[in-house]
Amino acid sequence: MARRYDCNDATDRITGLREAASAVRRGELVVLPTDTVYGIGADAFSSEAVNDLLDAKGRGRNMPTPVLIGSPNTLHGLVTDFSEQAWELVDAFWPGALTLVAKHQPSLQWDLGDTRGTVAIRMPLHPVAIELLTEVGPMAVSSANLTGHPAPEDCDAAQGMLGDSVSVYLDGGPTPGIVPSSIVDVTGATAVLLRAGAVSAEELRKVVPDLEVAN
Repeated sequence: MARRYDCNDATDRITGLREAASAVRRGELVVLPTDTVYGIGADAFSSEAVNDLLDAKGRGRNMPTPVLIGSPNTLHGLVTDFSEQAWELVDAFWPGALTLVAKHQPSLQWDLGDTRGTVAIRMPLHPVAIELLTEVGPMAVSSANLTGHPAPEDCDAAQGMLGDSVSVYLDGGPTPGIVPSSIVDVTGATAVLLRAGAVSAEELRKVVPDLEVAN
């Protein structure tokens, strides 16, 4: 039976975050608010939990799960060949709605799907998400919807779609934005905008003037 906690209530928030952290460590799924939409998350280093996440969404391995982190410092242990441009983007837009696609460390024991040696990673600008990520470390997180359905802007919509496939729901009220994060590929010599989202190409070019836009 799924448990739900009102994170706008101080006592419920403390309990909910504790229960969510315990669930993640047990390899279970949790739903959490972010600065874009609600996400469904799991321990990034548990291949079984990540597979359960994909199953809950009805999503294939050909659409790998992004990773959320609670601090830019976490990047040092997760990515390699991270360029000066990439760090400048982190400094300018994190925490926030910018996802970076980078080469992950070859030694990492994780399976996020068919990533071809890369990881889509970001630090969200939401206090509940940050608290949970700080407690449990990197999480595989995707929008908390069934594939093909709209991404949920509140906990009711997420729970209506995912039900008891999730152990803990952290209800932070409506999310501040419904526009998804922008996605920039920083694996090459030049940064490439793969998906325009909450951060515009114009804003990105203030930091990375030679930004390219994928066709």
